[in-house]
Amino acid sequence: MNFEVDSYGALKEALRNMCAALFASDVPDDIVFESKVVVNELVVNALQYGGGRAYFTVRRDGSGVRIAVRGENAFRPPEKSVCSDLQAEHGRGLFLVDALAARRAYSESEGTIVILAIE
Repeated sequence: MNFEVDSYGALKEALRNMCAALFASDVPDDIVFESKVVVNELVVNALQYGGGRAYFTVRRDGSGVRIAVRGENAFRPPEKSVCSDLQAEHGRGLFLVDALAARRAYSESEGTIVILAIE
């Protein structure tokens, strides 16, 4: 599944379509939810820091779900995530992604790649 998002409204619609497709592929409910959280956090970051447009792909990959998100520019998230201060309004997205992911990597062509394991 390939998606292009240029607004939060478009993201909401893309997430709805992504979840429907994952459910149709017999992906367990908890992994569909985790996929939704991961895509939301990464796409919001891409919209804010990646040039105002985000592209993402989601597919079943062996015993997991593979997600790749990139913006229009070469924004690269930090390799190590840290949770922001309790009072901060931002800074928890990548930390949440890393808490859910079996693996996170970066590719110049695909952007941020996250693997969610299905056990």
